[in-house]
Amino acid sequence: MDRTLVAVIFAVVLAMAALLLLIGFAEAPANAAGVSHAEIAAMQAGGDGAARLETVGGYAFAFHSLLLLFTILLCVLSVNRAKRTSVFLGWMALTFAVNMLVWRQIYWQHQVFLESGETGWLLGFPTATAWQIYGIWFAGVLLIAVYSAGFRRYVLSEEDERRFEELLQEFRESRE
Repeated sequence: MDRTLVAVIFAVVLAMAALLLLIGFAEAPANAAGVSHAEIAAMQAGGDGAARLETVGGYAFAFHSLLLLFTILLCVLSVNRAKRTSVFLGWMALTFAVNMLVWRQIYWQHQVFLESGETGWLLGFPTATAWQIYGIWFAGVLLIAVYSAGFRRYVLSEEDERRFEELLQEFRESRE
């Protein structure tokens, strides 16, 4: 299974590289570097956000989605193959799904703002910002909780730690 998992990780990295190339070679929109600020001469204003995302927005969304998948796959790879139970994989799938929900909401809410020029408010912030602040935090905490709660079961069991200490002791004794 490790070969398959490594191959999937490699494919994700290749897809991310391809997306970066597509973004790099995409035609830059007018005023991509910003426009002169109306009041502060040394400052640039962002310009038309919808125009800036028109050619690369989909690529950027896909790239970030793959980055989230890459993170989860690396977490899965870090767990011994024998300990990758269906429960563990289910938690990893749930963590990825929550991360994707948050990312989709951030992107979608920003697109709604770009199209309408108006934004709703959620917990004291514009909606897209609220999803970024609270959603990313929650999604990260979920991954930390899964890792922390499952550490002894999936990452380093007491038996594994005991065996590691024995190996260290054997190594020390062989050097004396």
